[in-house]
Amino acid sequence: MALSDVKCRNARPASKLVKFSDGGGLQLWVQPTGSRLWRLAYRFGGKQKLLALGSYPLISLAEAREARDTAKRLLLRGIDPAQERKSQKASAEDTFRSIAEDYVDKLKKEGRADRTITKVKWLLDFAYPTFGDKSIREIDPATILAALRSVEVRGRYESARRLRSTIGSVFRYAIATARADVDPTIALRGALVGPTVTPRAAVTDPKALGGLLRAINAFDGQPTTRAALKLMALLFPRPGELRAAGWDEFDFERSVWSIPEGRMKMRRPHRVPLSRQAVSVLTSLREISGGGSLLFPSVRSGSRPISDNTLNAALRRMGYGKEEATAHGFRATASTLLNECGNWHPDAIERQLAHIENNDVRRAYARAEHWEERVQMMQWWADYLDELESKSALVISIGRRGKPAVHTPSRPSTLNPTATAHQTPR
Repeated sequence: MALSDVKCRNARPASKLVKFSDGGGLQLWVQPTGSRLWRLAYRFGGKQKLLALGSYPLISLAEAREARDTAKRLLLRGIDPAQERKSQKASAEDTFRSIAEDYVDKLKKEGRADRTITKVKWLLDFAYPTFGDKSIREIDPATILAALRSVEVRGRYESARRLRSTIGSVFRYAIATARADVDPTIALRGALVGPTVTPRAAVTDPKALGGLLRAINAFDGQPTTRAALKLMALLFPRPGELRAAGWDEFDFERSVWSIPEGRMKMRRPHRVPLSRQAVSVLTSLREISGGGSLLFPSVRSGSRPISDNTLNAALRRMGYGKEEATAHGFRATASTLLNECGNWHPDAIERQLAHIENNDVRRAYARAEHWEERVQMMQWWADYLDELESKSALVISIGRRGKPAVHTPSRPSTLNPTATAHQTPR
C-alpha cells in the first residue's frame, strides 16, 4: 500500500526497525531511535542493493518518489544508481577550483609568503569563471586559452603569462595527486602575446646620482620616508624587505642586518653588512620609530609597515618621474656602478643583491657568501655615495680595463676605488 504524507508523519518507532513500503522499492525505515530514513531497494548485476535517499521530513515523500524514479531511469540505461552517485561526488571533488584550493593550501603549509599566496589567488580568480567548476580531466587547451585571452585582451600580457604558469602548476599538482593525467598548458607555450619587459628606472650616472642623494637629504616629507630612501641607496635591498624590517633584525654591535627567509623573495635568509653611514641613519631613525617593532610603521597603524607606493611617491614629490627613478631602481644603480668599478668580485655583488645563481650545477657549488669582501664593499659604497652627494660636478673616465677613474679638482677622493678597497681577482 502506497504511503501518504500523514502516514509518514505519524510513523512511530518500535523496539526494532520498522519498514514502510511505498512501491517500486521505495521504503521508509523508522529506527528505534525515532529517525525516519528513505531507502531504495533494487537489483543490479544480479545482486540486491540499497540506496540511501535521505531522511524524512527533510526529504519529503514527493522528493523521495522523484529520486526513486530517477534511479529507475538509470537502471533502464544499465547504470548503477549507487555508482553514479559516487562518480558525481568524485567529480565535485575533482573540479579545477577544488584542486586549485588544495594547491593553495599546500603553498601555505610550505611557508610561502602571504604576498605570494595573495598573488596566486588573484590569478586563479581569472580562471574560475571559465572552467573553475569543470572536472579537471575535462579541461582542454582551448578552454584554458579562452580564459587567458580574456586577460590578454585587456593588454595585461604579463598577467596572462603568469596565469598560464599558475594553471600549469595546479595541473601538475593534480597529476601528482592522481587526479589528472596531463598538463594541457604545455600546448599553449608560445600562444600568448609576449610582454614587453620595461626595466625599472634607475639612476646610473654618478653625477645624476649625486643630485638624487642631495634631493633625498633635502626631502621635507616624513622623516621616516627620508630615512628609508637613504637606506635604499646605502643598502640597496628590495623595497619590500626594507619596508617590513623589524628592529629585532638589526645587530648594532656587529653592524649586521639579518633578514629572515620568510621575508626574502628567494626564501633564503640574507645578511647585510651595515656601513657607518647606515648605522648613523638607523640610530637617528630609532629615536623616531624605535618605540614599536617596525622601522617604518604606517601612520594609520603601528603594527603595519608603510605601503608599497610610499617611497616611489616620495621620489615623484622630489620631481623624479617614474621613467627616471624608482625605489627598486637603487638595486640597479648599485649593481651597475659596483660592477663598473672593477674592484669587487661579481659574485660578491650578486650575493649582496641576494641573487641566486641560475645555473643549477653552479648554484650547488657557489655557496660562499664573500662576507669579508662584502663588508669592505658596503663601506666603500657608503663613502662613495657621500662623495657624490658632496660634489656638484664630477668627471668620470673609463680606463683601458673598463674601470672608472673618478677625478676631483683638489684632494685625493674616496671615490678612487684603489684608495679604500683591495683588488679582487675576477
